[in-house]
Amino acid sequence: MERHTEIVRQWRILLALEGRARGLTLAEAQEIAGDGVSDRTIRRDFDALAQAGFPIETARRDGKTIFLLNREVFRGVAAAGFSLSELCALHLSRTVLTAVAGGPFRDSLASAFDKLHDALPPSMWKFIEGLPDALAAKEHASRPAVASSKAIDALMSAILARRRVRMRYHSFSSQQIKDYIVEPYRLAYAQGGLYLQAFVPEYSEMRTFAAQRIEQAVALEETFSPLADAPSDVFPDSLGAFSGTPETVVIEFSAGEAPYVRERQWHASQQIDDLPDGRIRLTLNVVIDWELQAWVMGFGPAAKVIEPAAFAKRILESLEETRATYLRTE
Repeated sequence: MERHTEIVRQWRILLALEGRARGLTLAEAQEIAGDGVSDRTIRRDFDALAQAGFPIETARRDGKTIFLLNREVFRGVAAAGFSLSELCALHLSRTVLTAVAGGPFRDSLASAFDKLHDALPPSMWKFIEGLPDALAAKEHASRPAVASSKAIDALMSAILARRRVRMRYHSFSSQQIKDYIVEPYRLAYAQGGLYLQAFVPEYSEMRTFAAQRIEQAVALEETFSPLADAPSDVFPDSLGAFSGTPETVVIEFSAGEAPYVRERQWHASQQIDDLPDGRIRLTLNVVIDWELQAWVMGFGPAAKVIEPAAFAKRILESLEETRATYLRTE
């Protein structure tokens, strides 16, 4: 943790140096570092940044020593449209992007970041590559099998060119491998998986396909015009990766779970009302899908669905089936 604190503090100082053409005094750097950091520690931070290869220079201003960043070194970065902080932040985000993208995008992501190394002197990367130690991301625990890169490439090309796609898909609902002609709109990442959102002319409706179950995808010469009312957001009415008609859902939470529920935004439509004894009522306008049901049931007896009655009944039936399953194992 000490090393993490140090590198984050040095990162703050570096950002401040880049943003202030007139440089920083020791006192100003101390204020930026915060938490009563000594001037000796700040001097060591400047030395560490200089040893990492960042061109930090000193000068005198109003009788005080100031520290400046020589911007000439970063002309190549600026010419490419990046500031130093943007480049460092992009490299830092790699740990998050790798967790999110993964699969067919992992190699492309690695290649893109490898090219960033050409924009800065090699000595600086020792410092920059230490930044991910202070920020990490866990890959989604339920990451599905990876879709073939060939299918993903075909879909991406078809999406950009507005071309129809002939697709072979393993449908879990019918337990069959089916052939579709689809009009692909986007690949969407949600809940640890990659999904294709596409219009299916045969059914005259938008459908969602799990990318890992697309066995083959071939772009056709036929083009299509996007629907005027095509959804612009990714699964906007679901807590997960589902589409459908949203309904008003009302859930009451116990006083013990109320702080946890209150501290997060579960959906853009949410409204929270206080109830007696510290309980709260959460109102959502969402699709009633499996993700919502699993989320509610995850709170156990601390959550109770008030509306709609059919959804409350579905949860009760699921609990009774679960109980019966456990009774059968005794």
